[in-house]
Amino acid sequence: MIYDLLMAGMASLVDYVVLHVLTCLIPAFLMAGGMVTFINREAVIVHLGSQANLFKSFSLSAIGGSILAACSCTAIPVASGLFFSGAGIGVAFILLWAIPAVNVLALVYTGSILGLTMVAARVIAVLVMAFVIGSVMHFIFHSRDENTSPHSSQKNTSLIGLHEFVVLALLLLSLLLPNFLVQDGSYGQKTAVWAVVMVILGIYAWFKIPNDKLKQALRESWWFVRMIFPLLLLGVFLVGIIGDILPENWVTKWVGDNSLVSVFLASFAGSLTYFATLTEAPFVDTFMTMGMAKGPALTLLLTGPALSLPNWMAIAKVFGWKQSIVYVLVVILLGSTAGWIYGNLI
Repeated sequence: MIYDLLMAGMASLVDYVVLHVLTCLIPAFLMAGGMVTFINREAVIVHLGSQANLFKSFSLSAIGGSILAACSCTAIPVASGLFFSGAGIGVAFILLWAIPAVNVLALVYTGSILGLTMVAARVIAVLVMAFVIGSVMHFIFHSRDENTSPHSSQKNTSLIGLHEFVVLALLLLSLLLPNFLVQDGSYGQKTAVWAVVMVILGIYAWFKIPNDKLKQALRESWWFVRMIFPLLLLGVFLVGIIGDILPENWVTKWVGDNSLVSVFLASFAGSLTYFATLTEAPFVDTFMTMGMAKGPALTLLLTGPALSLPNWMAIAKVFGWKQSIVYVLVVILLGSTAGWIYGNLI
């Protein structure tokens, strides 16, 4: 019995490593490191203070959250650091939500496993939910923001240099072109397309990007690898075991349709369970092959990465229990709503 479970986990792990690491995760980790290094954080943060226009600050924080590929617990020090530096509470909670829910690594991996339709639904739902979450937190708890200081107009507002932008664009192409150009071809053909783009990228970066910046970007990328990849491998291994032992009728019974009960159960379960960044996609893929409907699947993609029981407690410690309770309830309700809409109307 134990041997069979271990073999099921290993089979899932081998399949993942062979098909996804080279053409998916390597460029994604490099892109994450490049974003952290090349994008001017000061230019992003300067527009997120409590004195900024709410629509502008909410938009920037929701988009900026995609720059940092991190788990829900890792997002807490980032968001709290901004909050205590002067960012509004709405902005802080948008970052808490967006960093694990819609970061570039998660979107790339979701697309490679679940397809572009699910990615589009996830992006739209996360962005809409971000504005609702930010608005609710701001209008209930905004009194704290009155003590924050306005941002300085003397700061550098240049977002990214031209050559750095080209590097990130080439990394994005290395993620997209293999599947776009070789839709029905072999994995070897996809690898060849990826390799051509990476060679062009390497030559361009060598001549156009200073060595110190390249080294810093690689260090940042390696940090992402060390933080995320071991958890990812463990998560994929567990997916194989769960898929082997979980009775299929359990999935079809509780989350096999797009009813309000099904999407709420998926939302509540996702909000309690800890999903390391990127592990939500293989989990959802496994559940869908066992009968999970697309509505609960989207709901689990939304709430699973962004919330967990440890996350609840950490948020409460930093921001307060009232803030934590309101945030969790809003996320569960919005996640259920998004899943129901996707399952029944799209």
